[in-house]
Amino acid sequence: MDSTLLNLLDLLAPEAVALNFPATSAEAVIRHLAAALFKGGYVRETFAEAALEREARLPTGLRLSGEIHAAIPHTDIEHVIRPAVGLATLPTPVVFQNMIDPTDAVPVRLVFLLALEQPKSQVEMLQQVATILQNPQVVSELVAAQTLEEVRRVLAQVVPTQS
Repeated sequence: MDSTLLNLLDLLAPEAVALNFPATSAEAVIRHLAAALFKGGYVRETFAEAALEREARLPTGLRLSGEIHAAIPHTDIEHVIRPAVGLATLPTPVVFQNMIDPTDAVPVRLVFLLALEQPKSQVEMLQQVATILQNPQVVSELVAAQTLEEVRRVLAQVVPTQS
């Protein structure tokens, strides 16, 4: 895959989309999505622990302009076999620490778990996710989505598709 053509819609792993996931902690969300990515052959067995360790050192919680906040956990490329993105929406927020102020506990209801095998890919995908997160309407629609098709429809509004 040409890293200049990375697209969130293409990389969204259907088996790693957990809508209305009843998580009780950030760790539970990361472990659940990482297990789905591992089962799908996207990541190595080391991925979940590496993502949790990175989250502890360099948190990824983001306070957004609306009422719903997000997190974008990820880890180093050596834990990835092939690129994918996991997505979880949470009916009840879980705490991720703020990436800008790690002492700030952010109540998160939307999680994008990035599994990318190129450093440049991580930057590009973080930019795409940031574009999504800047739109409170899109964030609300993602959290309200009940099916993978709805998630893909919402993302298609803001993620450029390739033909």
